[in-house]
Amino acid sequence: MSRPVYDTIGRGYAAERRTDPRIAAPIHAALGDARRVVNVGAGTGSYEPSDRFVAAVEPSPEMIRQRRDDAAPTVRAVAEALPFVDSSFDAAMAILTIHHWTDWRAGIAELRRVAERVVVFTADIEVFPHTWLMTDYFPEIVDLDRGRFSSVEELVIELGGGTIERILIPHDCVDGFTGAYWSRPEAYLSADVRRGMSGFAALSPDVVAAGIDRLATDLASGAWDDRYGALRSESEYDIGYRLVVA
Repeated sequence: MSRPVYDTIGRGYAAERRTDPRIAAPIHAALGDARRVVNVGAGTGSYEPSDRFVAAVEPSPEMIRQRRDDAAPTVRAVAEALPFVDSSFDAAMAILTIHHWTDWRAGIAELRRVAERVVVFTADIEVFPHTWLMTDYFPEIVDLDRGRFSSVEELVIELGGGTIERILIPHDCVDGFTGAYWSRPEAYLSADVRRGMSGFAALSPDVVAAGIDRLATDLASGAWDDRYGALRSESEYDIGYRLVVA
């Protein structure tokens, strides 16, 4: 197994990436009555339900190290080669992870092999690039994401059918993924906040610094609020996150 990317960029990840209960609710509901669940690309354990058996699959020792002592048992493996026999689980979940897999189609096939139900939380590559963070400050993340995200329609096809649910992100979301601070732009100025976002980690320091300088300048001048200030009064927003269930 090659060295997982999160061994490098995942240090301090658990401090910024935490379960938001408003996002957890539809994810757990989508698991239905499943009693045995596998969480693939489990990271530090966010969104793992506590009321049923969970087995976690994670390739990065750094991420495994950051899991709580009472977290689900973890197997070090990759999505494309799950170390389980067919139909081992009632449901498989994959939360903001498939864009990190080397072959997402192979990973989805493995989820279908080991579980009857599949629940995937991901970003819609046709919506997310049009958010202000991408259009005005970091179009380079869009270029990166188009090479690693599938469309939700492609995902449904690989799953053999399924449903797509829009997940609105609360204004005070406690899970610090890339789009979480849509109404709190000042947060992106913090290197600690950006550390939990793989899109920033993949960019060169010069590109990140240039985008952050533009954002800081626009916040100081009021230009950001002139364009997007209405977002500060919204309680939730659709920035392209989707729950796909098959």
